[in-house]
Amino acid sequence: MRIAFLTAPEGVEEIELTEPWKAVEQAGWNPQLVSTEPGRVQAFQHLDKAGTYPVDHVLAGDTAEAFDALVLPGGVANPDALRMNERAVAFTRSFFEAGKPVAAICHAPWTLVEADVLRGRTLTSWPSLATDIRNAGGTWVDETVHVCRTGSATLITSRKPDDLDAFCAAFLKEFADAPHGGGAGV
Repeated sequence: MRIAFLTAPEGVEEIELTEPWKAVEQAGWNPQLVSTEPGRVQAFQHLDKAGTYPVDHVLAGDTAEAFDALVLPGGVANPDALRMNERAVAFTRSFFEAGKPVAAICHAPWTLVEADVLRGRTLTSWPSLATDIRNAGGTWVDETVHVCRTGSATLITSRKPDDLDAFCAAFLKEFADAPHGGGAGV
């Protein structure tokens, strides 16, 4: 399976990128770092610069067609930048339109708010996003991990780095159970 990890060029919370990435690799799947710019993504540990990671794929009008699932890591600056990028928003929305699973942690649901895919869905996030999620038509819950199967695409969400073990276990199960074929072998 080919899993897209969508990040902005700067601001992704490092552990929310690297731990899910490792989980995908350990499952024998193919993680791909997708960004809006070529080069390397600058990760952060909260407010401090951390490592950089090479971009595998630059968005240019892409859809979910080449991938089996999407992971949206958090960090405050990362989803804030993504939600202002039309290509990133359209790419995210395309996974829901294609019925492919999406996993988002911490502040990442801001991109989902902008993609207008939360109506009728229940999810969790960093607590400060609760009002944004409700205003976008979603129901916010304070849970370690929440799996929402409303609509065609499954949405797996978690609140923060402390939830990473549960988050990774949940999205691995949901990704494995989802129909495949879009990005397999690409």
